Amino acid sequence: MTDPLPTDPRPTDPSSADPLLAELLGLALEAARRAGALLRDGRPEDLAVARTKSSAVDVVTEMDIAAEKLITGFLAEHRPADGFLGEEGASSPGTSGVRWVIDPLDGTVNYLYGLPTWAVSIAAERDGETVVGVVAAPMRGETYRAVLGGGAYAGDRRLAVRPSPVLDEALLGTGFGYLQARRVHQADIVQRIIPRVRDIRRGGSAAIDLCDVAAGRLDAYYERGLNPWDLAAGALIAREAGALTGGRPGQRESGELTLAASPGLFAPLQGLLEDLGAWHD
Repeated sequence: MTDPLPTDPRPTDPSSADPLLAELLGLALEAARRAGALLRDGRPEDLAVARTKSSAVDVVTEMDIAAEKLITGFLAEHRPADGFLGEEGASSPGTSGVRWVIDPLDGTVNYLYGLPTWAVSIAAERDGETVVGVVAAPMRGETYRAVLGGGAYAGDRRLAVRPSPVLDEALLGTGFGYLQARRVHQADIVQRIIPRVRDIRRGGSAAIDLCDVAAGRLDAYYERGLNPWDLAAGALIAREAGALTGGRPGQRESGELTLAASPGLFAPLQGLLEDLGAWHD
């Protein structure tokens, strides 16, 4: 199977004007390519759960762990002074002002069951601001990328959100947590939203859902309970494609609530989510 994941920034990338951003983007693309190939081609037939996290259904596989080790090892080899924040335990402050925020396998349950909606998500922060985001979705044959201020791309195609529909014609994406009480409340929110929109999709990978907003495949996406590694790269890609992102009114996206939507849809949907209490359990 030919590996479709790109290894280098395209000449049109604006990161060429900033050598550091060009370096970070190139490293993120290569790390995502390597991890994506490992996960796609190295998945054992007898893949099993290695451990659980927040609940018995919030799982980690041996491949999550292997992919994170690959990514952090590669990045540390090239930039040993950088910090890390990773889902599977990579955490160090670094001394360079750059921190990598890594989800080595977003959509682990999909991956465990052999479903194709999973991704490698790598973001780079400079002095606390996300400046580079890469999301590789090997089973789609797509890698999404963005540099702060330079637009979002999938391969050579520049991404753009769909024109904003009215709320009742909007296609939304969402996700559910792994704690039982949270899932019950989230299901109630969906039940109350679905009569007021076109439809709702649940893909199982926050990183891909955010990129689908960027690519115009969803009008909006919201979820409670995301971690920084779930959203860092995808939120930058969505913003650089023209989406607005945030949480509760006046707040940034966070574990309390993450929302990405085309500009004209953002405020009505944010207001609805606030009124329905989508930001609490």
